Amino acid sequence: MFKYLRHRLRLLLVVVALGGLNACSSVEPTLYASEQPALHLPKYFNGEVDAWGVFTDRSGRVVKRFTVVMRCTWSTVDGVETGVLDEQFTYSDGSQQRRVWTLRKTGERHYTGTADDVVGEAMGETSGNAFRWRYTLALPVDGRIWHVDFDDWMYLMDDNVMLNRAVMSKFGVRLGEVTLSFRRRPT
Repeated sequence: MFKYLRHRLRLLLVVVALGGLNACSSVEPTLYASEQPALHLPKYFNGEVDAWGVFTDRSGRVVKRFTVVMRCTWSTVDGVETGVLDEQFTYSDGSQQRRVWTLRKTGERHYTGTADDVVGEAMGETSGNAFRWRYTLALPVDGRIWHVDFDDWMYLMDDNVMLNRAVMSKFGVRLGEVTLSFRRRPT
């Protein structure tokens, strides 16, 4: 009987905790509307961009370090401003990965995006110096594919530097963070 009650109490605590997570309000990009310099994605992600980053687990321990070289181009396709961000990742263990994003401007401040390892479509919004990007990534882990949610924020610091913080979660449970620093190459 005690074991059954203990199990039910644990289950109740998990349900309450997850409900509390969902009830927390989220910061919206419009909070940064007056922040300068204003971020214009086709202007910043144009040409070559370098990035340096780390993945930390939920305890804060650095699990992976990496660099990224991005080759970015924009054009108008069927009347829609469209960008291709070709990312080449090199991890500290020597392994490499490539992700090619296709971004489409869908409104004054809104974008959608696709990539081979993104489940469905990413949704993004700019405001002031900030860009919020939400998507689900099909992430290979120990021979299996996990669908992990990203809440990805980018903040333009000046014309050449942008900081990025992405929180990874699964079923609303925080798994870790990705932190990056971007620097545009001189043109």
